[in-house]
Amino acid sequence: MKHDIKLLEAARQGDIVAIEQLLAECRPALYRIAQSQCDSSVDADDAVQESLLSIFRRIGALRTIASFPAWAFSIVRRECRRLLKRMRGQVELPPADHPVYAYADHADLRCDLAAAIQSLPKKYREAVILRDFEEYSINEITDRLLLTRTAVKSRVRRGRLMMQEYLKD
Repeated sequence: MKHDIKLLEAARQGDIVAIEQLLAECRPALYRIAQSQCDSSVDADDAVQESLLSIFRRIGALRTIASFPAWAFSIVRRECRRLLKRMRGQVELPPADHPVYAYADHADLRCDLAAAIQSLPKKYREAVILRDFEEYSINEITDRLLLTRTAVKSRVRRGRLMMQEYLKD
């Protein structure tokens, strides 16, 4: 990420036009970093937006112009980690038009399946959704949930069994 030294200095001195131009120029590079650090493109967009706001607010505190790229990248990485921590444990059900529901011609069956998923304890629901709906591999789930392979496999299996029991009733 190369930037004009005069532009960086003007931005650091508070020139709004220079700050806007600088933010516009660095946005694509920040987005590439955010895509590699965040779980989804929505999170990457959020992380970049928050990072740009942070850069805008704190550009005057930048001590050396040469450190701008590393400083900006550290801000976006921190935002990605913050979003990950905030989202950990919050798993959304897939939308009604998700392929997993394609076999269900009846709205009642979709509702029963959603209710079965919601009835699961959080740790099992999270594992089942990541494996069966999001189609993550076991290794990807272990990385995301910070669990062992055995724990992930156990949670997926137990979650599926609990859903079967729920749907039988």
